[in-house]
Amino acid sequence: MEWQGLFSLLLTIGALMTLMLTRIGPHLVMAGVMIILLVSGVLTAEEALSGFSNSGLITVAAMFVVATGIHASGGIELVVRYFLGRPTSVRRAQMRVALPVALFSGFLNNTPVVATMIPALRAWAKQIDMPTSKLMIPLSYAAILGGTLTLVGTSTNLVVNGQYQSLTGEAGFSLFSITAVSLPVAIIGLIFMAIFFPRWLPDRREKALFGNLREFTLEVAVAADGPLVGQTVEQAGLRNLKRIYLVEIDRGGAIVPAVASEEPLQAGDRLVFAGDTEAISDLLRIKGIVPSTNGEPTLGREHSERRLVEVVISPHSNCINQTIRDSQFRERYGAVVLAVARNGERVAGNLGTIKLKPGDTLLLEARPAFVSRQKYNKDFLLVNDLNTEAPRHQRAYLAWAILLTVVLIAALGVLPMLHAALLGAAVMLLTGCCSAPQAQKSLDPTVLLTIGSSFALGAALDKTGVAHWLGELTVGLSNGRPWLILILVYLCVSVLTEVITNNAAAIIMLPVVLKITENASLNPDPYIFALMIAASASFATPLGYQTNLMVYGPGGYRFNDFLRVGLPMNLLIGVATVMVLALGWPLVL
Repeated sequence: MEWQGLFSLLLTIGALMTLMLTRIGPHLVMAGVMIILLVSGVLTAEEALSGFSNSGLITVAAMFVVATGIHASGGIELVVRYFLGRPTSVRRAQMRVALPVALFSGFLNNTPVVATMIPALRAWAKQIDMPTSKLMIPLSYAAILGGTLTLVGTSTNLVVNGQYQSLTGEAGFSLFSITAVSLPVAIIGLIFMAIFFPRWLPDRREKALFGNLREFTLEVAVAADGPLVGQTVEQAGLRNLKRIYLVEIDRGGAIVPAVASEEPLQAGDRLVFAGDTEAISDLLRIKGIVPSTNGEPTLGREHSERRLVEVVISPHSNCINQTIRDSQFRERYGAVVLAVARNGERVAGNLGTIKLKPGDTLLLEARPAFVSRQKYNKDFLLVNDLNTEAPRHQRAYLAWAILLTVVLIAALGVLPMLHAALLGAAVMLLTGCCSAPQAQKSLDPTVLLTIGSSFALGAALDKTGVAHWLGELTVGLSNGRPWLILILVYLCVSVLTEVITNNAAAIIMLPVVLKITENASLNPDPYIFALMIAASASFATPLGYQTNLMVYGPGGYRFNDFLRVGLPMNLLIGVATVMVLALGWPLVL
């Protein structure tokens, strides 16, 4: 191995350690690796940037737009209305959720599917008197299992297929190539969920995180004859209070939300504060502040000027590990944090000093425009507007027809998957199933940058001989046993997926897997299918897969809840995948 190979190997190890031990975003790490490989001369400019023109990456982007068309047209809510019904047991309710979600996730990106289903399931759970904690993890796991069913079910399958075409020059896999292995595995996973999840998942229906506004907000009034009349919020000393902060002003029935520091106070203003409600005594010591005489809480009434919104903090948020006060949340997003929930419980005390973590659920008060601005903001995994009605469904049937046409065109070979996806995205825009801004926001730049940059590292491992060396090492460790190599491939990709992103893990490992199969004269197909499924089958932690993190807060879960049901799922899906591949495919050419 020459210096380029050793350098690429050390760079790979350094990138993996950085992703595991720091909070630097995967897109920044992989982009940095790409730049280093380019500047050092290990890769040419064409090789380093080839990932951004890869057909798999472009197909991922196009399918994001197709999924947004279904999401924006209310297509998922349409399914909820007609398919969920009124089950009489927890097991039936879980299967009513899991079966259609798994099916839809086979053809749609599972993130918008889960994002749309969460508020719908919460409303449905109330109707059937079922705790949401019994439904949210099955929703996420079903979406993960469904994503493995087809080539377009998850971005990982698409980019692996695109990289496979680039490395081998072969035509690649068809839309349903992986279905023969993933369908029985998904069925096994769903049966396991139906048998054990009704008893294993917690019942936390009694803990409505933000059910009683009085628990975390308090109201006072500005005395008509007091010294605060005419002063701004900051001049009155109401901006930098330690235990609470000002949320909104009720002024004669009109609402002033997300109050600015320069807002002047008027006589009779009702001031709504959030935080430690025991701080009411501190407020009443301020001259000019008197108790509010109206018994009905202001936040309990609907106002056109205000929205109550729930959001889930993303791992990519700029506010991670910052306090709400230090992150300047109000100035950054134009919204005020009313309460924070973590591990299934509301975090009490001083809101300003709470450090935000991935998966935290925030109850916000914001202006109506907040929802449209932040719906696709990558700082938030979920934006649930508590004041709005269900979307209109006038284009839902059309959106489903477009998706079905895309699938048929690709499955029948009329057009390649890339062409079919691009055509579907264009028709979604032209027919108004989604708007141009919605389509633009659906193109997650961090995901696309991670995928495009990861191709550079995969190319370097292949070009410098590192993949060949690792392949020989793996064959040697397994003594050439094909079934043991299959287990090692699945296990390695599964572990990498838990500590880095699933796309990066798959792209880095594919050149190694191809060299392993070449060195041992093995059939590459089952090993690539194992790689695809292992990269997606992440159940054990809320941080392992994005949909897990999305349901973490809304389901009222704790970290151990995922370990209790997720570790057995990881083991079961791994064993099932290896057995199906070993029994159904020839491992040796």
